Amino acid sequence: MRWLTSIYLFSHVGILLIAGHCFGFGPALARFEFSELHMGTQFKITLYCESSQAATLASKAFERIAEIDAITSDYRETSELMSLCRTAPAGSKVRISDDLFRVLERSQEMAERSGGAFDVTVGPVVRLWRHARRIGELPDPGRLARAMELIGYQKLHLDRASRSVTLDRTGMLLDLGGIAKGYAVDEAMAVLKKNGVTRALIAAGGDILVSGAPPGSPGWVIEIAPLEPGHRRSERLLCLRDRAVSTSGDAHQHVEIGGIRYSHIVDPKTGLGLTGHGSVTVVAPDCTTSDALATAASVLGPTKGSRLIESTPGAAALFRQATAERVSEVETDRWKEQRRER
Repeated sequence: MRWLTSIYLFSHVGILLIAGHCFGFGPALARFEFSELHMGTQFKITLYCESSQAATLASKAFERIAEIDAITSDYRETSELMSLCRTAPAGSKVRISDDLFRVLERSQEMAERSGGAFDVTVGPVVRLWRHARRIGELPDPGRLARAMELIGYQKLHLDRASRSVTLDRTGMLLDLGGIAKGYAVDEAMAVLKKNGVTRALIAAGGDILVSGAPPGSPGWVIEIAPLEPGHRRSERLLCLRDRAVSTSGDAHQHVEIGGIRYSHIVDPKTGLGLTGHGSVTVVAPDCTTSDALATAASVLGPTKGSRLIESTPGAAALFRQATAERVSEVETDRWKEQRRER
């Protein structure tokens, strides 16, 4: 028994991937790695296959990611999402693509389950906080109050029969930053599986999805990174197959104003960036779920967030909060059970 590789990939929100086998000797399948920039981050695909088709297969997966980015981005004015927000008449049904409908449907399901802690209508406030981080000043109270009038997942309505969406108010702005990347990872993996690749890993920032284990191994090793970049490595290891893991945190996206640290993650009910310093890491059956759960649980905090995680089949979470003195951790029951099984 021995380690075969020890290549580390650092994400910007708290996951380290130990790329390679967990234990054992690897048989014949060849290993290939590819990376491209999409959705504001690096997507990395690692796959095992027997043929020289690896580059073609990875290209198909990246094409699917690019397609979803063109639909769901709130940074690209030409995306379907931004076109919807810009042109949809208030109160009128607008037919949308299957991809956008599926992402919005999953978003609304999470909004209901989280009591509005996850809410894609938070876009107007997110825009204000992006500006606040750039200039180092809190959002203008008047503008923030007007933006809050546009927020509320109950103002977004979906009609499955017609594959349409209705926005109640003019000026609503949807932000899929807490779920679209996870959906893109799931769809890219579906492309690989459709083309016969059953042993693969796709990593995109703080979101990772793995399928079958590498040859001769029980799974892919994922290490939970320390809260602060550059600190000593964590001893938290996961060995996963056919699972997703996502981390949501403020390590690289925050601003300190008046001695208070504000995260890029906004509480839809207050319109304020989360305060303090912490992260939530979620393991779930798919990356759409883990991505959205990590955001919702960050807003809810360890107590309410743990209840949301435990009510989700196959999900587990690790909450971390840092103070000047120490880092405290809260694990859901399934996370503890998983650790005992390793």
